[in-house]
Amino acid sequence: MNNPRCELCGRPMRRNGTTSSGRQRWRCGGCGSSSVRKIDSRAKRLGLFLRWLLSKQTQSDMGCSRSTFKRATREFWEIWPIAPWTGEVCDVVFLDGIWIGRDAVVLIACTREHVVAWHLAERECAGAWAALMMRVPAPAMAVADGAPGFAKAARAVWPSTRVQRCTFHAFCQVRRYTTSRPKLDAGIELYSLARRLLRVEGADAAAAWLADYAAWCSRWEGFLREFTLRDGKKQYVHERLRRARRSLNKLVRSGELFTFVEMSDERGGEWASTNNMIEGGVNARLREMLRMHRGLSTIRRIKAIFWWCYVHTESPLAPAEILRVMPTDGQVDGLFSSASGKRERGDGAPEEYGSGIDWNEFHMPTRYRQ
Repeated sequence: MNNPRCELCGRPMRRNGTTSSGRQRWRCGGCGSSSVRKIDSRAKRLGLFLRWLLSKQTQSDMGCSRSTFKRATREFWEIWPIAPWTGEVCDVVFLDGIWIGRDAVVLIACTREHVVAWHLAERECAGAWAALMMRVPAPAMAVADGAPGFAKAARAVWPSTRVQRCTFHAFCQVRRYTTSRPKLDAGIELYSLARRLLRVEGADAAAAWLADYAAWCSRWEGFLREFTLRDGKKQYVHERLRRARRSLNKLVRSGELFTFVEMSDERGGEWASTNNMIEGGVNARLREMLRMHRGLSTIRRIKAIFWWCYVHTESPLAPAEILRVMPTDGQVDGLFSSASGKRERGDGAPEEYGSGIDWNEFHMPTRYRQ
């Protein structure tokens, strides 16, 4: 029998009539306490909500009307899914951001198998990238697309991590200046060199590319120095080609262009040279999810991304456990309001230590929230 047990003495309870609303009342034969059995269906409804959010199904396909589905799942939009701390050290971590309109960006870190961490920020800056990196143990190599502030954050938080600039994004940056159909001979050669970056796989190919690029720079040095005078100021004639050369020179000097080749020589195996794992895998699926559920507000689009990332972590919790440990809007608002509250001291002394908010506390540095 599936009879409930008494919360006081632990003995099985028996049916004892019904309440005025028609609900079954249970009574303990040992201590005589009476109670009404409550069935919590929130975990089941959360599973239904996630099944809809992460699929192509509409709300009408979930076995009930749209109004019923919205009413049953409205409370789950208040939850903030937060990445658990695992402490796992990964060989390669891919990092990129997905923008939500012009108001916010979600920075994401993942491996080849699962999502590791994510962070909501107003823009891609060093502080935002550092906040994401602080929740991930320093990997052996990080693959990024050269986002603003990333290099500064990596030097501060992951000083021992080798950085690989995505070769596809390096090619795209050159193509932005030369176009895909350059007309000048120098532009045609540089565009061809940039395309070769996508086919470099070993040390020999990397050395050959560097030699050919150095020869191109030497051959067209005088051509790129041509300038005219406009309003008494010197202006280079081929400024776009100079910018393309400057972007490649920066990568060559920093050594981030062929880090994957050096890692392969030092440690063996194949190391990633592009950010396609997160750009073509994670971000593409996130954009598809937002497109399937278009019409969501900005905050709900952000939370939809959070839910997708959490479900694709290494070991997501069961719905019932999620409801127990994840923070809600009310808890987050209370945390920020208590931190931003003004505290005045009558003795003129400075504010007490700890009056500011610690963003890491909200993002749960421990594995589970107690």
